[in-house]
Amino acid sequence: MRITGGYYKGRKIVCPKGIIRPAMDRMRESLFAITGDISGCSFLDLFSGSGVVGIEAASRGAEPVILVEKDSKKINALKRNISFIHTEIKIVLTPVELFLKRCKDRFDFIYADPPFAYKYKKEMLSEIALRSMLNESGLLILHCSKDEKLPETIESMTLTDKRTYGGSVLHFYGES
Repeated sequence: MRITGGYYKGRKIVCPKGIIRPAMDRMRESLFAITGDISGCSFLDLFSGSGVVGIEAASRGAEPVILVEKDSKKINALKRNISFIHTEIKIVLTPVELFLKRCKDRFDFIYADPPFAYKYKKEMLSEIALRSMLNESGLLILHCSKDEKLPETIESMTLTDKRTYGGSVLHFYGES
């Protein structure tokens, strides 16, 4: 995998061992074309896996960037992948559910890429909304299977856009 844009464009990212479904290059390019300029924006990458989306955000100027991953077997690949980043990027090794309960920060962008079989997507979105984790003009992006049906409104967040890439869909939620 390679970074598709920004300061670190072309840098290689290693894929950790284990179950992982990295975001396709085309989808990442489209995601960041939709978000526009993210320089100086905070970025939270939930279920980060290889960290490629968070690293892509850092490459495009986002700071700080937080990568949340629970699988300790992925930590060495994550550390290696962020070793060349010069801006603030942090790895949090904990389950997403626990991170969300403890986090007191707000973010400009939250990207969530849970396993397609993850059964608690709606609860996760609800937790983020109830805890006001998005800044006022923030955007939550959820990557899931195109077969998954999600509500248009979850608590204070409303679906603002939806893009399909093969068998995947990006759902974009903003504060109502």
